[in-house]
Amino acid sequence: MTLITSSKNELIKSLRKLTRKKNREEQQRYLLEGVHLVREAIKAQQKLIMLLATTDFQQVDWLPTDVPTYWLTPEVAQALGTTVTTQGIFAVLPLPVTTVPQTYTGTWLLLDGVQDPGNIGTMVRTADAAGLSGVVLGQGSADLYSAKVLRSMQGSHLHIPIYQGELTTWLQAFKAAQVPIFGSELNPAAVAFHQIPAQKNFALIMGNEGNGMQAALLAQTDQNLYIPIQGRAESLNVAIAAGILLFQLKD
Repeated sequence: MTLITSSKNELIKSLRKLTRKKNREEQQRYLLEGVHLVREAIKAQQKLIMLLATTDFQQVDWLPTDVPTYWLTPEVAQALGTTVTTQGIFAVLPLPVTTVPQTYTGTWLLLDGVQDPGNIGTMVRTADAAGLSGVVLGQGSADLYSAKVLRSMQGSHLHIPIYQGELTTWLQAFKAAQVPIFGSELNPAAVAFHQIPAQKNFALIMGNEGNGMQAALLAQTDQNLYIPIQGRAESLNVAIAAGILLFQLKD
């Protein structure tokens, strides 16, 4: 058994750097923390580079025996973790290799500069629950593999393809595949969301929490949608709006 007793251990120092995007890209790996996320990675048969657990971690029966495992003192685990109180279990996974989809048909959610980790996580989970083909994070969106976004996604990033890239390029591909593109903005050309029937192919764009969608993207949509508000609230949270629209549009 390999026991690490110091937060100055070289492996721990290297893993702690994974809180930064630059270091994740340099090391080509990211860190999952917590029982639920690690179990989801194992259930999804993800390739695990290593596991790390505290010496008093009690749930060892479900840990795979063919993955290198390092044991930590509670103090080292707390230094490695990003939560107030760590659950004492971590997994290191390789960053997925970026590829392009084999087809652009199907149902897609595109995020235009969505910056709140909780909103991104909720929308990815909603896309997963709705059975979408994939999610695309456009430029200006929060870092997909940051600890806050990973916690918010609750493992859904292991179930549904997630891409990152320039949304205008993706819209060109959807247009070439004759996939309808829907924007989310209240404007004179927009229609109430319930007027649009469910369909097997679409791309839905959700915009930045404060500024909405970029004008350049709105100009490329086939139809813009809005959600009528019956009460006195000024607007809906972007993740709530995405859930309403996705389950209306998805056939």
